[in-house]
This record gives sequence, structure tokens and C-alpha cells, in this order.
Amino acid sequence: MAKKVYVGMSADLLHPGHLNIINEARKLGDVIVGLLTDKAIASYKRLPYLTYEQRRAIIESIKGVEKVVPQETLDYVPNLKKIKPDFVVHGDDWKTGVQKEVRQSVIDALKEWGGELVEIPYTKGISSTLLHEEMHKIGTTSEIRRKRLRRLLSSKELVRIMEAHNGLTGLIVEEAKITEGGVTKEFDGMWLSSLTDSTAKGKPDIEYVDFTSRMNTLHDIFEITTKPIIFDGDTGGITEHFVFMVKTLERLGVSAVIIEDKIGLKKNSLYGTDVEQTQDSIENFSDKISSGKKSLITEDFMIFARIESLILKKGMEDALARAKAYIDAGADGIMIHSREKDGSEIKRFCEAYKAFDKKVPLAVVPTTFCQIDEKQLKQWGVNIVIYANHLLRSAYPAMVKTAQSILKNERAFECEEQCMPIKDILSLIPGGSL
Repeated sequence: MAKKVYVGMSADLLHPGHLNIINEARKLGDVIVGLLTDKAIASYKRLPYLTYEQRRAIIESIKGVEKVVPQETLDYVPNLKKIKPDFVVHGDDWKTGVQKEVRQSVIDALKEWGGELVEIPYTKGISSTLLHEEMHKIGTTSEIRRKRLRRLLSSKELVRIMEAHNGLTGLIVEEAKITEGGVTKEFDGMWLSSLTDSTAKGKPDIEYVDFTSRMNTLHDIFEITTKPIIFDGDTGGITEHFVFMVKTLERLGVSAVIIEDKIGLKKNSLYGTDVEQTQDSIENFSDKISSGKKSLITEDFMIFARIESLILKKGMEDALARAKAYIDAGADGIMIHSREKDGSEIKRFCEAYKAFDKKVPLAVVPTTFCQIDEKQLKQWGVNIVIYANHLLRSAYPAMVKTAQSILKNERAFECEEQCMPIKDILSLIPGGSL
């Protein structure tokens, strides 16, 4: 009877190093590949370019692979205890970093039935990180980008979104990342905010900046990024106009639009009841959602209903009733908004929302309750957190300070220490260093 050989891999960008591992494993027995799911990969780094199904089809076609099984976590042990392989084969590059503890758990598990870990020398000259960087330079397609938000929601407990209002901020959201304890954190996508887009143009946030102008901003961001975009659709306008907005955004590759259930002249929600704002009827807004859904060509694009009941002091029951109605109308997600600083309103809504028989992804914008961290939001049942205006709000004070320094000192020397070196600016933009 042939020995069982287990090989765990993500296989997002297959290269000769992967093939070498499989070929060496074949010499020991029948190869079973534990293919990391999207969720397993997303737990410690960026979501893979290819879906699990696509990656599985590729691995199954490789000569010598007898079987492919899903590995649901970065931890090998659950699969190893089911399969009890005679050998586990892996590259020798996991002795340090995020997988060091994983390696030790594999060794400990194999001891239970006398299995053996076989480590293959790392294939030099091949780097998955560099391959991913080259893929980023190539860019993405509208279809791949549009699908990505749904993939993220099915793979991650909490999807982290940051606002972008021009090409440069889009690039920041695309590239920003930190690594702690071997886990890489980054933003999963972008929020094209009407507030920051309007403010960056020096215009009020009252839907004065028209859809065509906002499409120009969208194109600027699309050209140099690959991450999914959620579009702030304000009120969506009249239903007939909203249908065309949906069609355009879907065609371009936007993943979702969020529209708020207000009518009349749009005023920013954070004004609350300090200014006159009128909430739409449940029936009319539900019809707008339904019409938008009927206009879609694909199943990828999402329409989120933003509920303003808490902002307008209409009460929790009204907010929950609207959530149920909007979901019944076809909303793919709910965004609940509040301007209360302690976050208690949001928490109470989330607790009640958990009891719904029919639920869709839940999004929040913690602008006023910014002390609530992502761990708490996940516990409450939030699926998407949107940092809706922070890049613009942090950039403006810095620019004012620089301008005032130059006026005061009649030269730029004093502000140089708070400015990015011009060489870094040139290399920041793709192709800028040529």
C-alpha cells in the first residue's frame, strides 16, 4: 500500500518552487495537497488573486497529485489528524516567521502516529512576494475587481475599508500595510466618499459635484489600484436616475454602492437634526433598491441600504423595521449610521440585528465613535468597517501648517522636515522614477 504524503500550499501564483515540492513528494508516495481556502489565506495576508475553485482546478491537473482537500486554517493539524499521513512535505523556508509555530505543531502531530516531516530546500531565485508585486503592476480587470468584495465578505470576519478621494490617496490605500507577529494587516478596499471627493474639489457635500465629475475621480483611482471600491451614492437620486448609476458602476468594476434613505437636498448626516433633513418612506426607498437590483447584469455588484433613523432621532424600532424592509426589497447589505459618540446605539442595533431570520452584511462608519476598535465591532456582528474621511482630515491640517510656515519664515527650510523628500515622491508614483 502506497504511503500518504501531505503537502499544504496556497498556490495562488504557481511557480517552479511549488512543482519541485510536489515532485519530491511524489517520490515518497501518493500526494494529497491541502489547499488553503480563501479564508485561511486571508487570516494572515491579502486575499489570493485566484479563488479556491480556480486554484483547486490548477492543482488537480498537476501530474502526481492524487487528491486535493481544503485546508480551512493556517494550522495543518485538523487535516493531519483526519488523514494521518506518513509524510508531510514542505519547503525549508518556514522555520522562521509566521509559520514557525505552524511547523512545530505539524512535528508534534506527526509524532502521534510516527509520521515524518520532510523539508525541501527553498527554490532560490523565486519569490512569491515579487511575483505578486509584478501582478500588481499589471493591474486588474473590471470583472475581477467587482467580484472581490463578495469574496472578502465570505473569507474575512471583518472587511476593512479606507476612503480615497483621488489617485494619490487610492495609491496609499492600495499600498499601506504593517506586519505584526507575522500577520500582515492592510486595507481590503476603498470608499469613494462624496464628502471627501466634494471637499477635495472645494465644493459642499450637497450632491453638487455631479456623477460625471465623480466618475473622473473614480477613473483616476481605477488606473493605479486593484482593490475593490465601494461607492458613496448619497441618496441615489430619483429611482430612474439610480438605475443608470447602478448600471454604470457595475460596468466599470465597482463592487458596491451605498445609498442613504433620505430625500431632498442632501446634507451630511453628521449634522443630525441640527439641519433640516427628510427621511424617505420605507416604500419609496424599497422601490429604489428593488429597481436597482433589477437593472443588474451580474450577481457580483452589491447595493447597500444606509439607514438614517438613528441620525434623525426616529428611534431604534424604526431603524430595525427599515432594515427588514430593505433586505426584503433586495438590499445586499445594510449600513447603520449614528452620530452618538459612545457607540451604544450601534451596539444595540447590532444586537437586535443578530436575531433577524434574514440577514445581509452589516457595515458601520465609526467616525464619531472612533474609540470602538475592530475587535469589538466583530463581536457586535459588524462585517464591514469604513474609515470614511480620515485621509483627507489628516492631510488638510498638515498642508495648512506647511503653508503657514512658509508665510511666517519667508522660505521653505523650516517646513522641510515635515515634507516627504522629492525623490520619494518621484518613486512613489508607478513609472515616476523612470
